[in-house]
Amino acid sequence: MTERKKILVAPLNWGLGHATRCIPIINALKQQNYTPIIASDGVALELLRKEFPTLSTIELPSYQIQYAVKGKNFKLKMIWDSPKIIKAVTEERNQLKALIKEFDIDGIISDNRMGVYSKDVPSVFITHQLNVLTGNTTWLSSKIHQQVIKRFSECWVPDIEGEPNLTGKLGHLTNSDLKIKYLGPLSRLDKKVQKKVYDLMVIISGPEPQRTILEALLTKEVDKFDGKVLFVKGKIEKEQKIERNGHVTFFNFMNSAELEAAFNQSNIVLSRSGYTTVMDLAKLEKKAFFIPTPGQYEQKYLARRLDKQGIVPYARQKDFRIEDLKKINDYSGLSDFRTEIDYTSLFSLFEGK
Repeated sequence: MTERKKILVAPLNWGLGHATRCIPIINALKQQNYTPIIASDGVALELLRKEFPTLSTIELPSYQIQYAVKGKNFKLKMIWDSPKIIKAVTEERNQLKALIKEFDIDGIISDNRMGVYSKDVPSVFITHQLNVLTGNTTWLSSKIHQQVIKRFSECWVPDIEGEPNLTGKLGHLTNSDLKIKYLGPLSRLDKKVQKKVYDLMVIISGPEPQRTILEALLTKEVDKFDGKVLFVKGKIEKEQKIERNGHVTFFNFMNSAELEAAFNQSNIVLSRSGYTTVMDLAKLEKKAFFIPTPGQYEQKYLARRLDKQGIVPYARQKDFRIEDLKKINDYSGLSDFRTEIDYTSLFSLFEGK
């Protein structure tokens, strides 16, 4: 019997989205008789340890990503933090060389971790941002990101190649020599017919301090909501905590099975417009309302695009009031693209095919 090939799966710790969209890939690797090894840091690593308690996990250097308190300072904060990110990328490059030998790694899947690639091992980069939006410096940030992607054997984009698609100009280039494969939207969740329990589900995540700022704002706003509310804070802690305050039930976090049930049991959803959330809501065919992270160009672009298409309304964080949710009635909601991923073909890269 041939030994199972070991595939290192390394999502970036930037909110929870990169980690959660790796869950269906890790499950597919297991089903295809590979042995996934998880590598990340912070809350992303904690979440995947809870999802896959029997898999080996490795802690990688932290990029120490934090958002600015004020959205207008987002780009400046990222530039200020760039030396820390470059240092972490260099450290993970050095650590990877030792890991490949120690664990006998046969393949690498990196979700936006720029230093997790090898010339000696087939290496995949997962991203929905072939273009990285940064305002008037988009041309530069996109060019730098595309140069990073070129170091990998392949780039997997979790979206539809043609129209209609979810990412627009984020995930599509007019001319490119990158080795791109479009997977279709990735989600760990499935739509199920369940009795509605909640009138509104609130789910937030993302780097601090913006996660906490939004939690404080929405905690006040949902108090005025007329109906039953489920509020998932997106705080990955050792123990799950459940608090009830009148018509609102608070969870610090939920695992995938609990989240799937919660989404299916909720009429509408209020959340950030992070791309992983967009993919989840499309799979579940939900009606939603978005509050993009202040200063986060990608989330603002996705929210504006879906609003313009009449699919999901949005508001700026400082402007949001609970009565804005009434706008949802005038929008169509997200639809499932129903794409089937051929994982046998996709993973053939690790078989030398």
